[in-house]
Amino acid sequence: MIQLTEHSFKKIVIALALYLTSLFAANTLGLKIMPFFFGSHLSVAVFSFPIVFLMTDVIGEVYGKRIAKFFVLAGFISTALFILYSFLSLALPWSEAGLWAKEGYNQVFGISIRIAIASIVAFLIAEYQDVLTFFFVREKLGVKQFWLRSLLSNLWSQLLDTTIFMVIAFAGIYETKTLVSIIITWWLFKVAMGALYTPLSYLGIYLLRGKNKTTLTS
Repeated sequence: MIQLTEHSFKKIVIALALYLTSLFAANTLGLKIMPFFFGSHLSVAVFSFPIVFLMTDVIGEVYGKRIAKFFVLAGFISTALFILYSFLSLALPWSEAGLWAKEGYNQVFGISIRIAIASIVAFLIAEYQDVLTFFFVREKLGVKQFWLRSLLSNLWSQLLDTTIFMVIAFAGIYETKTLVSIIITWWLFKVAMGALYTPLSYLGIYLLRGKNKTTLTS
């Protein structure tokens, strides 16, 4: 069993809060798209979702694989409950006094069952793969060059996440050529943002470790 000091426990709780906040921000605020280069569009989730994958890398680097997997489990349970609450809230009747917000509310939270399933399946598989890949690469490269290990694990996990989500959510809706284009574009955007956030990862490692330079591996 991993033994944590009270100080380390508090740091993990704060990190978990940042992790879950970034996850929910990606799943809700990500509905908004903004114009990008060459007439393309980009979801605002590109700013928050890479934090989700980087956070498990940072936590795994400092506290080990078991705590990183706990973060993934917490994210899965939280997302599943959020989806359940969303469907419940949509199914319940509206009071006449609140009808002014009905159309916008239903439009924002009325995601289809297919998209909800795509989101949670992609998250669970990709995040666990991210943790496993990160520690596999660390075994091969050693404990140095965190940025490289994190980048390699994110290349694979972000590809998995994007591919699984897009295929489950939109296969048969978009043509295969269009779907592949969307997958590649989204994947590259998310990986690029993750690379830009690398300095924040090093800051996170520094703050979590403090004066303790040891790393757990279990």
